[in-house]
Amino acid sequence: MRRVVTDFVKIKDLNETERGRISSFGIDVSIFSDYYILPGFADVHVHLREPGFLYKETVATGTASAAAGGFTDIMSMPNLSPCPDSIDNLQVQIDAIEKDALVNVYPYGAITVGEMGEKMADLEGIADKVIAFTDDGKGVASEDMMLDAMQRAKALGKLIVAHCEDESYPKDAPEAEWKQLERDLELVRKTGCSYHVCHISTKESVELVRAAKAEGLDVTCETAPHYLTISNDEIEDHGRFKMNPPIKTAEDKAVLIDALKDGTIDMIATDHAPHSVEEKSKGFAGSAFGIIGMETAFPVMYKKLVDTGIISLEKLVETLYKNPRERFGLTACSLEEELMKEKPTFAVWDLEEEYVIDPEKFLSKGRSTPFDGWDVKGRCVATVIDGNLIQEYKDERHHIHDIK
Repeated sequence: MRRVVTDFVKIKDLNETERGRISSFGIDVSIFSDYYILPGFADVHVHLREPGFLYKETVATGTASAAAGGFTDIMSMPNLSPCPDSIDNLQVQIDAIEKDALVNVYPYGAITVGEMGEKMADLEGIADKVIAFTDDGKGVASEDMMLDAMQRAKALGKLIVAHCEDESYPKDAPEAEWKQLERDLELVRKTGCSYHVCHISTKESVELVRAAKAEGLDVTCETAPHYLTISNDEIEDHGRFKMNPPIKTAEDKAVLIDALKDGTIDMIATDHAPHSVEEKSKGFAGSAFGIIGMETAFPVMYKKLVDTGIISLEKLVETLYKNPRERFGLTACSLEEELMKEKPTFAVWDLEEEYVIDPEKFLSKGRSTPFDGWDVKGRCVATVIDGNLIQEYKDERHHIHDIK
């Protein structure tokens, strides 16, 4: 194949041989000629809820949601039952993934037993089968416990992925996030551990990460679409606005956007966290923490950041594909190289389609999103993984293909 644009290419700009090859994967190139091929995105922060909470989400519904959003690789958080803190407990999740996953799923292992922060999980026993270690959903309160975890993770060649939350502060206080991050960074200095910060939401966290990177520490971070597009003066008394950490001020949002632009923030992750309708229908105060995000991430970011000229499409692809894959040890390559593979992985997008987000059309079991009713741009019309057409959008709905 001839050389194509590194990050994305319009189907009609491919030559006849290339278009023929794309069509062999089930893509109707005559209909899709004005659509773009983009790499399959990687989401490093997803709650699949299985095992243990199948009424919220399952591996099948969560990975269908991922495919519909153009995500071909996702990382599953460990707040499950049983919690993946030992090889036997982890195997329950692995069995479900092998049976029902439509996209590539990489499970996290818990740092502490049951994510309770009291006893170290069997990090050595599960290391070969997990992507990294995290107690996401909770901060590791004990400094000694986190120090031990970092030392073990470094010896195992694994990342520590931290949900930073000091519960001695109110959840909406910036200190709840950045104080524990500040503590962790001091431990990174002591241990040399590779460290990644989940869903940063405050300007103080941005400055701490920026300084740590300038110092040469092996530190990366993520934020989520809702922190880049919503400020706390826009929050309504509804469960769809309740997540942890909470959305902060307009100033914080502006700082996060600048940090995304200058590379301080490495990647965008969704923190896809589905709950039942009942759990999210008790107003802001009474609802469970967590929103869903894989089917809305790219359309929201494309409309609000790319279409407005704040960042380039290349930058968005970098934060959704290249940076997360490279940080977590997955192969990242140019789109040209991907399309030359015998069994490529990619997604096809209509970047001109504008529509209104309707949660009732989601493939996820979850319905709670702060983007309900938003005008967005960009529709994933097909997702191909290892040469197999996983999902396509037609007749105004996503269709999942069973390839097993």
